[in-house]
Amino acid sequence: MNKLIIITAPSGAGKSTIAKYLMDKNPGLAFSISATTRPLRGNEKHGRDYYFMSVDEFQHTIQQDGFVEWEMVYEGKYYGTLKSEIERIWQDNKTPMLDIDVKGAIHVKQLYSKNALTIFIEPPSIDELKKRLVGRNTDTPENIDTRINKASYELSFKESFDRIIVNDNLKDACEKAEKAILAFIQQA
Repeated sequence: MNKLIIITAPSGAGKSTIAKYLMDKNPGLAFSISATTRPLRGNEKHGRDYYFMSVDEFQHTIQQDGFVEWEMVYEGKYYGTLKSEIERIWQDNKTPMLDIDVKGAIHVKQLYSKNALTIFIEPPSIDELKKRLVGRNTDTPENIDTRINKASYELSFKESFDRIIVNDNLKDACEKAEKAILAFIQQA
């Protein structure tokens, strides 16, 4: 039975850091690289961090039913999980780990049901989340406000997930996520 792990959270809650920890500790997991239309940031590389696509390429892939899930997360910025990426990981006899937005996570859980474990990473508070986003120094104040508003909305869906982990201590959050994943993978 092919399983998959979905980690989701509001932007800045720590999901990517936790996902990296899990990948480093568990060789049976493989990171599912998402597709996006947003531009590269910093040291990001196509095919390692994301599959960077033009809006036209992304929309063509939608029309070809090439995504497990996709979303226009911010105006004009699409993100999605390619079906070919999930299949590639399963062919390598590994478990895909998706680091995706809340709506996408709910959609993938509906598709894969008991074969998917969903983990929601919750920030300790909206104030702490804002502090983290400002500390990243990657977004304008307007983008941070947009992310905070979206985070408040996304928090309203947290009860839809199999596990909720509050990231008030990164080490503890990482260990809780790892324990949940190992228990899920070992289930028949």
